[in-house]
Amino acid sequence: MHSLPVFLRLTGRAVILTGMGEAADAKRRLLERAGAVIVGEEAEAAIAIVSDGDEATAQRLRARGVLVNATDRPEHCDFTLPAIVDRDPVLIAIGTGGASAGLAKALRQRLEAMLPARLGALADALAQARGAMKARWPGAADRRRAIDAALAPGGVLDPLRADAADAVPGWLSADGAAATQGTVPIRLLSADPDDLTLRAARLLGEADVVYHHPAVPPAILHRARADAVRIIADAMPDASGEGLTLWLEMAE
Repeated sequence: MHSLPVFLRLTGRAVILTGMGEAADAKRRLLERAGAVIVGEEAEAAIAIVSDGDEATAQRLRARGVLVNATDRPEHCDFTLPAIVDRDPVLIAIGTGGASAGLAKALRQRLEAMLPARLGALADALAQARGAMKARWPGAADRRRAIDAALAPGGVLDPLRADAADAVPGWLSADGAAATQGTVPIRLLSADPDDLTLRAARLLGEADVVYHHPAVPPAILHRARADAVRIIADAMPDASGEGLTLWLEMAE
């Protein structure tokens, strides 16, 4: 991973913007949408956008300890600006590390077509339902498994359903879909994570514990939840704990 993706809260905070023309205007609009206070080069700020990619300006700002984005000059960038899919409060950022803005744009357009306009309403509905979810599933692990099951493809709250936000009250009052539990074996046909089946990718995103043979490559393990426990083993465990456990091995 060449960069750490972050979302910066810029409301009321100073951001330096230099350069003129269409590129500067586009960056100004983006910063204004984020609530930033746009200032000039001599002002104090933690980050700066050099919209014309001027090397000398970028170097002066970096010498002051300012984090810089220099348009079309990735070698002078401390951070890059992604293509953005905005379903407020859901934001999806697509970055290529400055390699190809065109590729990031093409991916954004594909995602724009896939994601319902009311995806943000689903996020708001889930935020408002936090208290009700904690009351129904007091245990954090039980709560996470219930949410995972509801948000899974075809689930009652599948994010790709246009009416998913409206289904939240019914989901909380109904029995709902049962989350996968126990130990599930997965035989990997390839070391390439792009060859994972949809089912395997979904289970990796849900598992609490991942037992894996030493031959399973890190690229596959990176697809598991960041907080999932990973245990190297030579064989599938005899018993599993609470929640979902996976056993990963390479096919012979």
